[in-house]
Amino acid sequence: MTTSVATRPAGLDPANDTLPVRDRGALRFITCGSVDDGKSTLIGRLLHDSIGLLEDQIAGLKDDSRRFGTTGEELDLALLLDGLEAEREQGITIDVAYRFFSTARRAFVVADTPGHAQYTRNMATGASTAELAVLLVDARKGLLEQTRRHAAIVSLLGIRHVVLAVNKIDLVDFSQERFDAIVADFEVFAAPLNFRSVVAIPLSARFGDNVTTRSRQTPWYEGPSLIRHLEAVDTVDDVDQAAFRMAVQWVNRASIDFRGVAGTVASGRVSVGDSVLITSSGQTTRVKRIVTQDGDLGSAEAGRAITLTFTDEVDVSRGDLIAEPRQRPATARKLSADLVWMGETPGAAGDRYLLKIGSATVPATVTRLVDTLDVATLARRDGPLSFALNTIGRVEIEAASRVAFDPYADNRETGAFILIDRATHLTVAAGLVVDGLDRAREVHRHPVDVTATVRAALKSQFPLTVWLTGLPGSGKSTIANLVERRLAALGRHTTLLDGDNLRQGLNADLGFDAAARAENVRRVGEVAKLMTEAGLITLVALVSPFRADRDRVASLFPIGQFVEVFVDASPETCRARDPKGLYAKADAGRIVNFTGRDQAYEPPQTPALVLRSEELSAEEAAERVVDLILARIEPPLGGLDSAQL
Repeated sequence: MTTSVATRPAGLDPANDTLPVRDRGALRFITCGSVDDGKSTLIGRLLHDSIGLLEDQIAGLKDDSRRFGTTGEELDLALLLDGLEAEREQGITIDVAYRFFSTARRAFVVADTPGHAQYTRNMATGASTAELAVLLVDARKGLLEQTRRHAAIVSLLGIRHVVLAVNKIDLVDFSQERFDAIVADFEVFAAPLNFRSVVAIPLSARFGDNVTTRSRQTPWYEGPSLIRHLEAVDTVDDVDQAAFRMAVQWVNRASIDFRGVAGTVASGRVSVGDSVLITSSGQTTRVKRIVTQDGDLGSAEAGRAITLTFTDEVDVSRGDLIAEPRQRPATARKLSADLVWMGETPGAAGDRYLLKIGSATVPATVTRLVDTLDVATLARRDGPLSFALNTIGRVEIEAASRVAFDPYADNRETGAFILIDRATHLTVAAGLVVDGLDRAREVHRHPVDVTATVRAALKSQFPLTVWLTGLPGSGKSTIANLVERRLAALGRHTTLLDGDNLRQGLNADLGFDAAARAENVRRVGEVAKLMTEAGLITLVALVSPFRADRDRVASLFPIGQFVEVFVDASPETCRARDPKGLYAKADAGRIVNFTGRDQAYEPPQTPALVLRSEELSAEEAAERVVDLILARIEPPLGGLDSAQL
């Protein structure tokens, strides 16, 4: 039989609780600072003095202390946290360790994070969900670079309440002068970081001074002990006051009579009867039921996992954000964001990743590295060439499609995202949205009653975009024209977007340098998407020389609605054909940035079809494209009932 052996203040003993657990509230906090500042020891002391340890736990800790401890014959309380064998052997914390405990007044979730600079990314992970940070400083060493780095990250991640824990005060003879000097240094450094509260406490985690009870060794200190402050600090999170947001994790079809959307309330509150917005479609509806495993609720608040059913049949899927209609989130493709770089491989402008925000994941490109943050001075340095591991800085990102968000400063839950390596699926950066960069701001999608599905059904065909790419003179336009003629003869509904024709009007203002070509492809892609949503088979004949531009367009479409066809011909063949005399004009210097002469062409890596136009006649090539299209068109979708129309 095990019994509690630790002595703790009666006021901390949950057995003396005067508040019901449900009314006690919980505080999530992080301990951070430089290595050897005593983070794990402090949490061990909090656990030991606040909740007490059982005999078997004490026995295990004694054994561990003999094997790995750094405190002589005494218990090494840090070992309560350093759960990984590797940590014990190295004497450092290399991962984030979470512990849960409660006192008579409050419940706590504490994250013990690494101090080494190489593990800053782990520290950022722990800080991302915390409401308060206990920033430890070794009284002998004062503020170190890693202390400043962690303070900057804490501020960046939106933590507004800080405890400056000046630890090991016993090793400076409980010196008030030393304590005051460190506090003064921190006040100067942290002034720009906009913390709402900073409480400095002199501590000895090893001996328990000012951890759970006021120490007689520091009679000059008149503030609370650490645990008393943690019990009392007001960190009422803005999430509770923010507008309702819920990212859809999945659509729950438990039976033919039940369809709901499941997720966790990210912020605010929702009640039965509330009007809510489906952000992606702009549709609004009302909440019919709030379903949980414990039965239906009348309302649900931030942090609650629920399933919502609606009074109307609305188009909603995983990745959608459900929101309050009168307080809508922003939507944009281009974002300004602060990043904490976590990847071993440096990041650079032009690199492509997956951006995961809420439950939505979309392809995205880091288009610009704006600056980096010098954690020692908090100065920003413009124009970095790359982001190395642990770099903090601002970037601009372009997503393949619009994403819904709130600026991180307004809502930590809907303003945070991660970047994922497309090949390894490793997280390379944690991001905080500063703002959207699209010029069209505060523009929200307007719902329509006749959807793309209805339009497709009316045309009895599965809509598709076929993107023909290749060098000038390779035969794209000729083949596309033949394909459309053949499909029209079969009664299919089509349209043809030819690059030269579009430059007569929509794209007449664009040149041929790389940036202009990217914009040209973007516009054509957007038009093709609209045509596809209209239910058409859309043929695009466009040089579109750069792979990244074509990939960006492909990502605009649902899976299966975009195929790439490579019309392959050698530059010599294209030059010999020169149907519009463009190669000759380029040779004469009358056309610059001409693809195939002085501008590179990047062929597709995995096209749906390769047409070697040197080996095939235009008619043969067109017939292969028609076969490809017909194979991808589903049988007629059938009629529609009056409710759908």
